[in-house]
Amino acid sequence: MHIPDGYLSPQTYVPLFGASLLCWSVALKKIKKELSTKQVPYLAMAAVFSFLIMMFNIPIPGGTTGHAVGAGIIAVLLGPWTAVIAVSVVLIIQALIFGDGGITAIGANCFNIAVVMPFVAYWVFMMVRGKSATPARLSIAAFMSGYVSLTVSAIMVAIQLGIQPLIAQSPDGQPLYSPYPLSVALPVMALEHLLLFSIVEGVVTLLLFKYFMKNEPELIYAAQGRDK
Repeated sequence: MHIPDGYLSPQTYVPLFGASLLCWSVALKKIKKELSTKQVPYLAMAAVFSFLIMMFNIPIPGGTTGHAVGAGIIAVLLGPWTAVIAVSVVLIIQALIFGDGGITAIGANCFNIAVVMPFVAYWVFMMVRGKSATPARLSIAAFMSGYVSLTVSAIMVAIQLGIQPLIAQSPDGQPLYSPYPLSVALPVMALEHLLLFSIVEGVVTLLLFKYFMKNEPELIYAAQGRDK
């Protein structure tokens, strides 16, 4: 999931950095209005949790790695805009200090993992939950929010890597950035997540959701039914 330096062309990472910058600006304004004083410590804990769970990277073919993220449960508990900031901070620290993800790819990694994933998770949760908020329905919604959101995020990464051979080539036709075409990057990333990483993400989301639903249901942002 963490794209390293040298795998994305400037034509790709510059626009994605701009998109992430715009989302950060909106997110900061949103959380100033929506995040209560009681939730501030949870924002810090959410970032720490995401940092820890993303440290368990498993290299996979296609020029990147696979891992759970925790963005789904953060979006469900604290809201998608809060998740944007929490996960972005983690990704930036990982890139600058630990070399996990490239410096030039910070914008792309943040867009894929800290923007796309939280909003997909929140929307999936709300759609699956529907108007019938029974415990069983909520549990399914929690699992699916984590499962689908990580899969979509992985597919975004695969598409960005897979189009690089089409964007920039040397005079002899060799790719200048990621060498893996869509025919390699897309199935590898999609299958690895559909069959493993996204299941882990879904289970983690479900377990944490059930814990908060039992102990502090008033803190669950998505349970309040707000539209984003």
